Amino acid sequence: MPNFSFSFKEFTTNHKKYDTTTRNPAPDFELHATPDQKLKRSDFLGKNLILVFYPADWSPVCGDQVSLYNEMLSIFHKYNADILGISVDSAWCHDAFMENRKLHFPLLADFNPKGEVSKAYGVYNEENGTSQRALFVIDPEGIIQWSYLSPDGINPGADGIIDALENLKQK
Repeated sequence: MPNFSFSFKEFTTNHKKYDTTTRNPAPDFELHATPDQKLKRSDFLGKNLILVFYPADWSPVCGDQVSLYNEMLSIFHKYNADILGISVDSAWCHDAFMENRKLHFPLLADFNPKGEVSKAYGVYNEENGTSQRALFVIDPEGIIQWSYLSPDGINPGADGIIDALENLKQK
């Protein structure tokens, strides 16, 4: 099990420590959204961005989590927020999973080099080779405003995301 601890203001992983009171710039990335199309984090500057790191397509908790966020897309859009899912699965696997779950937001493949973006955000599980279950809310300027690391077997829901988006709205 990775060495991490977290609280509402801070969490630590083996790679990075995010203190949400100091507002760290979000690492940029470019990942496959489909086998022949890539998206960059910087493509979303000017909007709030929700990053959802999760261990694997097809697992029960991950499927429930992304389905919940799919149902909440209209609520996220009211906060001028887009959402991206990220795991170490391939773009082909994501395509099948998105079709099966009828998802309407991109799932990005942190596949090659495996876990590179998860590592940049400090949420790669070296022991089992997957992303940890983590959430990030990034403001329109590309600054991490909120993050949460959840145990892999627990769906973190959306309350923390909505609270973070509400806080951004009030600024």
